[in-house]
Amino acid sequence: MNRREMLKGAVAIPGAAALHMLTARWALAQPADFPDDVAVLNYALTLEFLEAEFYNQGNARGLLSGKEEGYLRAIGDDENAHVAAISDTIKKLGGQPTAAPAVDFKDSFANRQKFLETSLAFENTGVSAYLGAAGFIKSKEILQAAAGIFGVEARHAAIIGNLLGLPAEGGVYKGPTETPMAKADVLKAIAPFLAGQGGPRATDNDADTGGTGGGRTSTARPPTRTGAPAATPAGPGATPAPSGPVPPQASPIASAVPRP
Repeated sequence: MNRREMLKGAVAIPGAAALHMLTARWALAQPADFPDDVAVLNYALTLEFLEAEFYNQGNARGLLSGKEEGYLRAIGDDENAHVAAISDTIKKLGGQPTAAPAVDFKDSFANRQKFLETSLAFENTGVSAYLGAAGFIKSKEILQAAAGIFGVEARHAAIIGNLLGLPAEGGVYKGPTETPMAKADVLKAIAPFLAGQGGPRATDNDADTGGTGGGRTSTARPPTRTGAPAATPAGPGATPAPSGPVPPQASPIASAVPRP
């Protein structure tokens, strides 16, 4: 398997100090966090559900235009592709994908600045989360695929940092190396975005965030990179993601999993 086969491709707590907290802690996951590859993948899936739905909702608000709109729609397509790919891989491994959580992004879409700042926090948290869990992936093929997603998330963060006019080191990128983040810290950081819950609970086999609460359940969908990206309906009446088989191009990680 190579990268082409894989993919083409928080302001959770207010204040600048919180954004730094999400990305600057050198903390590694503990072995007990991830008993197997399915547990790692469900952990990643929880994060990807949040990111995908964040862009589905944000891109439907019309806060951006021109180059900025194009970039954020492309990033949203990538996150939806990650959801499809990871979900399909978990099934191929005989596991059960964790349910999409109900989400509440608070005032993240109040204006352009908040949309981009929250986007940057999510992307940087995703980078640190993938790095923190990488050492516990047993399959070399899945590790390679996860590394591909890690790289894409880092590029997303760099693009958004550039759009925000941040300085190169410490803004567009974080420094000579990326910083891993412990599972417990990642789940604590995303908890404020999970509607009706104090935060996700981790089971032996997944990062189960449930699917209930007062917010909107993730409607993560396959990417629409061909032509103009389709706008995702906003509001409580949003159409859920269609069921059925995942298109082959949306589930490249699964190609790394040996079939019985």
